[in-house]
Amino acid sequence: TSSNGHPQRSVYLDHAATTQVLPEVVEAMLPFFTERYGNPSSVHAWGRAAHQGMEGSRRQVATVLGCRPREVVFTSGGTEADNLALKGVAWAYKRGGFEGKSPSMGPGHIIISAIEHHAILHSAEELEHYGFDVTVLPVDKHGMVDPDAVGRAMRRDTILVSIMYANNEIGTIQPVREIADVAHAGGALFHTDAVQAGGSLEINVGSLGADLLSLSAHKFYGPKGVGVLYIKAGSPVLPIQHGGSQESRRRASTENVPGIVGLGSALTRAQQSLDSNATYMRGLRDRLISGVQQIGNVHLMGHPEQRLPNNANFCIEGVEGETMLLKLDMRGIGASSGAACASGSTEPSHVLRALGISRELAQGSLRLTVGIDNTPEDIEYALSVLDACVSELREGSPAVARASA
Repeated sequence: TSSNGHPQRSVYLDHAATTQVLPEVVEAMLPFFTERYGNPSSVHAWGRAAHQGMEGSRRQVATVLGCRPREVVFTSGGTEADNLALKGVAWAYKRGGFEGKSPSMGPGHIIISAIEHHAILHSAEELEHYGFDVTVLPVDKHGMVDPDAVGRAMRRDTILVSIMYANNEIGTIQPVREIADVAHAGGALFHTDAVQAGGSLEINVGSLGADLLSLSAHKFYGPKGVGVLYIKAGSPVLPIQHGGSQESRRRASTENVPGIVGLGSALTRAQQSLDSNATYMRGLRDRLISGVQQIGNVHLMGHPEQRLPNNANFCIEGVEGETMLLKLDMRGIGASSGAACASGSTEPSHVLRALGISRELAQGSLRLTVGIDNTPEDIEYALSVLDACVSELREGSPAVARASA
C-alpha cells in the first residue's frame, strides 16, 4: 500500500460477475435515453425511432445466434430468460402438451445438472411444487455432465433438458451438442444457459442444437438489466408475465430500449473479436493458473482443458475465502469466492460441493476471471499480492499450524 493508505494498483479480476460497459456501447445507447426516447409500441415518429433501434438490435442478436429475428425475445437478464425457458415450457405442457408430448404421459419431467445457476435450480424447485418431476444429474470431478447419464434419465414425459453451456464458477464447458441430441432423440426440448459463454464462445444455436438459449448483456461488456431468450420457432413456451403484447406476446412489458441497443452493440463487438479476445485472455488465465499453483497446496477446480478462456478457479488449503477476498480488496484486487449471486452466504458453493470437494476445502475457494482490459502487469501484481495474503492467512491458521507442527 502507498503512503496515503490506498492500494498501489487497482486490478479487477471478477469479470464472471460483471463487466464494464464499453465506451462504444454507451455511445450507441445514449441517443435512446435523450432523443429517441419514444415507446417502441407507439405509432408516431418518436415510437418508430425507438422501435427501429430495438429491431436493429434484434437483427444483430439473430446474426450472432444464427437464427431469425423473431426468435429473439428480450428480457431483463439471464435470470428472467432462465425462468421463462423452464416455466414457459412447463406451463405449455400443463395446458395441453405439445408435439409428441401430452399430460396423459405423466406429470411432466425436467432434467437439469447439479451445477446450474440458481436461476435454473430455483425455477426447477418451484415447478416441483406444482407437480412436475425434476431430475438433478451429478457431474464428475471436473464438473462435466455425461450425455449418457442424460439418456438414462430420459422418460416418456421428459419435456425439457436444461444444461448450462459453461459454468459461471469453475468455467467448465459442457458437451451441449451431444446432450441436445440425446434430448431431441427422446422428444424433449433442449435449453442451455449460455450466460457465461456469451462473449467467450461460439453461440450459434444450430451448431449447439439449442431450442432455447439464455444470454445476459452485462457478461460481455454491455449494460446490466437486459438479456435474451432465444426461442426456436414453434417451441411451446407460454409467457410467465402478462399485461401487454410486446415481444410477440411472449413477454409483456415496455422494452428497455437503451439496454437492448447496448446488448446488440456489445454482443456484435464480442463476436467480431471472439478469437483474438479468447487467445489474449487464455494467455493471462494460464499465467494466473501456473502462478497460483506455485503457492502450494492449491487445487485447480473445473476441467483442465474444457474451460472458459478467462476462468481460473482454485481451492486454497488453510485459508478462508471471505477473509482472503477482503485482504485482496484492501490491496486493490477484485476477485470472488464462489458465485457473485451467492455471496453473502457462508455456505460453501453448491458447485464445489457437487464436485465432491469437502466443506473445509470449499471454504478456501477463489475465483479469478480476467477480461480484455487486464494486462500482464495486472496478473503479476495479483500473483504477488495473493502469495503474500495466503502466507499471512496460513500463519494465523490453527489447522495449518497443527499440520506443520
